[in-house]
Amino acid sequence: MALTRDQLAQRVAQEFEDGHYVNLGIGIPTLAANFIPDDMEVMLQSENGLLGMGPFPLDDEVDADLINAGKQTVTMVEGASLFSSAESFAMIRGGHVDLTVLGAFEVDCQGNIASYMIPGKLVKGMGGAMDLVAGAENIIVTMTHASKSGASKLLSECTLPLTGKGCIKRVLTDLALLDIEGGKFVLRERAPGVSIEEIANLTSGALVIPDNVPEMTF
Repeated sequence: MALTRDQLAQRVAQEFEDGHYVNLGIGIPTLAANFIPDDMEVMLQSENGLLGMGPFPLDDEVDADLINAGKQTVTMVEGASLFSSAESFAMIRGGHVDLTVLGAFEVDCQGNIASYMIPGKLVKGMGGAMDLVAGAENIIVTMTHASKSGASKLLSECTLPLTGKGCIKRVLTDLALLDIEGGKFVLRERAPGVSIEEIANLTSGALVIPDNVPEMTF
């Protein structure tokens, strides 16, 4: 069975390490803030000028002036700081973000990502995605494996305008966790109840299937 949005966020949070500085993109990635273990210190960064984002607020904790880059209200953890977006992008461009988690429309087996526009459709804009893919040391993409019509989003070559080239090494979809190595997708984990055959059928790019592909655990 395909992962829910919360399960995707839970699995992403398993990639965090103690002491990491992490940027969470708009959408599913922001949910990962709710699943950071209590015994782990991770500083979440937002492009609009916040370092130290906490979980989403409860109704009685909402501060309308405290938002992330996606204009969602957030909380701050102890030690958080506020600054200008210029300083925020200096952190990103300077390579000071250990991990960034982004959504995407397409990823291909060369590590290219298309995440900011679909020609002919209204989009919100690039945001900080180009800076993030160029400046972050490690990038994880979260996305659906295929469109609602069943068309693969894991391709041999992206068809949409690129956000970055050769920068993606790990992709988490609602069906699987895959690495990109040597111009191929490598299947590492599968969602509970999802068969390897189903994943293979919905992956257009070259796919390597190891002998043992465990189910994800949460």
